[in-house]
Amino acid sequence: MAAMTPRILPLLLGWLLAGPALVFGQAAAAPAAPAAAPARPTRPIPAVEHVFIISIDGLRPDKLLQADAPAMRAMLKAGAYTMWARTTAMAITLPSHTSMVTGVAPGKHGIYWNEDLPLSKPVWPDRPTVMELATRAGYSTAMVAGKSKFATLNKPGTIGQVWVPAGTNSKDDNDTVVAHTVTIIEESKPALMFIHFPETDTVGHDKGWGSPEYLAMVEKSDRQLATILAAMERAGIRQSSVIIVSADHGGQGKGHGPEDERSRNIPWLITGPGVRAGYDLTSQADLNIRTEDTAATAMWLLGLNLPGDLDGKLVNAAFVAGTPAPARGARRGAAAAGPAAPADAN
Repeated sequence: MAAMTPRILPLLLGWLLAGPALVFGQAAAAPAAPAAAPARPTRPIPAVEHVFIISIDGLRPDKLLQADAPAMRAMLKAGAYTMWARTTAMAITLPSHTSMVTGVAPGKHGIYWNEDLPLSKPVWPDRPTVMELATRAGYSTAMVAGKSKFATLNKPGTIGQVWVPAGTNSKDDNDTVVAHTVTIIEESKPALMFIHFPETDTVGHDKGWGSPEYLAMVEKSDRQLATILAAMERAGIRQSSVIIVSADHGGQGKGHGPEDERSRNIPWLITGPGVRAGYDLTSQADLNIRTEDTAATAMWLLGLNLPGDLDGKLVNAAFVAGTPAPARGARRGAAAAGPAAPADAN
């Protein structure tokens, strides 16, 4: 775990001083009448009504290519992809996933730790997640994650439906994640959903990223991904969904961490309306995809204004005929005006 940051020390001190004397269950004031739902933004590709971000924890690109993974291989044919995307320099789960859904590096979102901390009060990212921005804009949102530390992303009122394992520093298996995900998809059809598969990482730490057991878990994760895609079909939303599949880090030996290429390289796959079919994003030599680009691309697809200090950028090369670049003089990833649609998007 990274060194304790200054912003955490006062909170830990408060927890230590309060100890068992902390009081819970105080009566809350009666809730105010709900405000009228905001009008949804205009989406740049109207056919895109749903966005799914699916992270397979610890998925190393070369092992994906080695695996018998028909669901992800079908995404390579149907969409755009690269096996050379990059995660954060830290290359650990919670900071990297926070960058994936906020679009900024850990230095901006402030989540440097990788476990549940015994704090006197919760600490949320210093930047909004794409789920929070979508909820504010009137979209239905959901998150299902296989590790309890993802509760850090669940700032109250920012995600419509959430499931993470109960307890402290706990985790569950992919099957449980899939079961909760399928229920939410079939019953609620969320406009934006973040899904986290934990077990690839678990097996990597236990057996090694180069082990037969790890490869078998990649193949099992692919079958579980297919189960989620089938749920989208049954719900009648598969054809109106953009699906992004990626990872938070790779690994080597039985671990992963800072500035090791085997940890930092991650896959990035995208399919859906308006997405180029069978397009290798490394065809553009100057295009280097980062995990922060996932949030920026999801924000754009939902018609959300991209915050001006994003480190991520819209991966416009993934879409048919490309997409307009940010306004001249705007910072990387910033959009001065509302998003515009690709010229020949579906």
